[in-house]
Amino acid sequence: QVQLVESGGGLVQPGGSLRLSCKASGIIVSIYAMGWYRQAPGKQRELVAGITSSGSVNYADSVKGRFTISRDNAKNTVYLQMNSLKPEDTAVYYCKVIFRARDYWGQGTQVTVSS
Repeated sequence: QVQLVESGGGLVQPGGSLRLSCKASGIIVSIYAMGWYRQAPGKQRELVAGITSSGSVNYADSVKGRFTISRDNAKNTVYLQMNSLKPEDTAVYYCKVIFRARDYWGQGTQVTVSS
């Protein structure tokens, strides 16, 4: 059974940093492409960052240069380091994996950027 558990969200001031974690069970994160998505109130869920099994990464234009996706194979965990946070980064952040042609999502973690 595939499970993804996000953590690390919270309230942070503009310009601050947070690191989100996505702990996986039932899959090995190093052999699957993983992604971080976010959904703000009233908006569609959007891809923020992705990492492939080979380690290639991609980012939404809105977060390039500020966010970094990485993977710790020993901990079977994917991270999203978020720096220089802006109020528009406020959203629920989810990680996702496609396993056997099915999407698996975590429960999400709230990130609020506000002074």
